[in-house]
Amino acid sequence: MKRRSLTRVLAVTACVAALGATAACGADDSAADGGPTTVRLGFSAWPGWFPWQVAEEKGLFTENDVDVELTYFDSYTDSLQALSTGNLDANSQTLNDTLTSVSGGAEQTIVLVNDNSTGNDQIIAAPGIDSVAALKGRKVAVEQGTVDHYLLLLALKQAGLSERDVTLTPLLTDAAAAAFVAGQVDAVGAFAPFTTTALGRQGSKAISTSKDFPGAIPDHLAFDAAFVADHPDEVQKVVQTWFDTLAWIKANPAEAVTIMARKGGVSDADYQTYDAGTTIFTREQNLEAFTPGTDAKHLDYQANQIADFLVSTELAPAKPPLSGLLEPKFVQAVT
Repeated sequence: MKRRSLTRVLAVTACVAALGATAACGADDSAADGGPTTVRLGFSAWPGWFPWQVAEEKGLFTENDVDVELTYFDSYTDSLQALSTGNLDANSQTLNDTLTSVSGGAEQTIVLVNDNSTGNDQIIAAPGIDSVAALKGRKVAVEQGTVDHYLLLLALKQAGLSERDVTLTPLLTDAAAAAFVAGQVDAVGAFAPFTTTALGRQGSKAISTSKDFPGAIPDHLAFDAAFVADHPDEVQKVVQTWFDTLAWIKANPAEAVTIMARKGGVSDADYQTYDAGTTIFTREQNLEAFTPGTDAKHLDYQANQIADFLVSTELAPAKPPLSGLLEPKFVQAVT
């Protein structure tokens, strides 16, 4: 299962319909028929996105009078592709991936911050390796282009090293965790729940996590920009539902954990261990994140930092345009 990836997604922006008419690929026809507009919303396996499952199971979309077709993707990369090719209207994804899609020609708008990774992305090392500096000359498995590859580069830079100082073993994240447990590599970059797998190696420990780089891995809800322009009411109702869902989870924590753990394929107890490593954003934190600023709390600052990373690692051909990327008005209007 490939998730939280920076792999370039080339956008297909339009298709030609029958009789020579041009229409958006996969567009919903209900509005043209006078019916409600369906919002096709995607998400995948990350603790900050499982609240969408709670929203669906507890009928919170319906309570906000919005018709949502919620799709869970086993492959996170497939969800990115679906949004970029018009087969979704919205997707929960990382800032890194949204910028990658935009650099490939997609037009997307961020309307909500779901969370920041605050420890659930980790560099985990074998016994005897007690620091990132001690990785020099060692074999490190990581899925190339993922945010954990990004985390590894940040950690190496902080330790005065670069990727050239380690032997990178590129593997999908689940395979990377398994290779680490089998002793085939000295360290691994992984995200929850694969951190649980990796830490199953006796004596292993996290030597760097996303907690060490506050704000570096923000996760959010991105919409197709044209959908936002054409259907602002539906976008507003989805954003409202998110905050209503967080309130429901706060009031019903045990049931919420059961719903989210079941969707993630882990036990309730394991799911609860992810809590501190994913900081779900309140409305107030959202408002701060959307406010322009010069530090890690602000999305515009992080977008510029990540855009430079994408170009320097050749994951994007040029710095993606940031104008129109961030739209705070929906969070501002939440009641």
